[in-house]
Amino acid sequence: MSLYTLLGAFEIGLIFSLVALGVYISFRLLRFPDLTVDGSFPLGGAVAATMISSGTDPFVATAAATVAGAVAGLITGWLNIRLKIMDLLASILMMIALYSINLRVMGRPNVPLITEPTVFTVLQPEAIADYVLRPMLLVVVVLAAKFVLDWFFSTQTGLAMRATGSNARMGRAQGVNTGLMVLGGMALSNALVGLAGALFAQTQGGADISMGVGTIVIGLAAVIVGESLLPSRRLYLATIAVVVGAIVYRFFIALALNSDFIGLQAQDLNLVTAVLVTIALVVPKLRQHWSGKKGN
Repeated sequence: MSLYTLLGAFEIGLIFSLVALGVYISFRLLRFPDLTVDGSFPLGGAVAATMISSGTDPFVATAAATVAGAVAGLITGWLNIRLKIMDLLASILMMIALYSINLRVMGRPNVPLITEPTVFTVLQPEAIADYVLRPMLLVVVVLAAKFVLDWFFSTQTGLAMRATGSNARMGRAQGVNTGLMVLGGMALSNALVGLAGALFAQTQGGADISMGVGTIVIGLAAVIVGESLLPSRRLYLATIAVVVGAIVYRFFIALALNSDFIGLQAQDLNLVTAVLVTIALVVPKLRQHWSGKKGN
């Protein structure tokens, strides 16, 4: 692979590591099977692209996209907590609704940003090429998100949120408002996804209504791959594993699709994803099996 391809894979991996962190919060910490991300990811892109194309400052547009993602997650949590709709069904309903909402936000199936300023072009010095600058800036964003999450989940509110996911009944017995914790966790999760969608739209030159297809699969794949590579119950190590998993996942995807001897093409992306997730699920079990045999 060329350097340009490697940097491109690294860049996309960093963006989807934000998605993976959001998925980690909902699936692992809250134990909430959330499919909203398939809608909140393009929602972030749609809000950012629409606002930027209308002349809004790209940083303001990115912040608005993050808030929009948080609102989407909040509504999913509200459907579950207040209306007593099953968590998975609530997220599916929100995901379906967001398809129409995203079309309403953009007013058309896609919004180009080829000639518009973005957070990357605004910060770009003349001496650094854009394909080098984007990964550098994304590293800063991802590390900031990772350290803020580590800090937040070590606070009293963060610990209450983690307790809600681990054992909601015990959390309520200790005086934790578990409903509020679910609402907050879902908002935080989808805020990260909305931020990722906004950054993705700005790196890819626009937002498209179909850009969210398979986002939940990619997020789960990153979490599973990361946990297989760096298994740990410590939160700060788990968030590192999630970020590493997203980057490794994108590198494997790029390697598979750019290897001529394999013969894969762009339409094989979902197949490669399924194979990688299967391997990531099987390897830990094989490792336990082999360690058990050695112990005997």
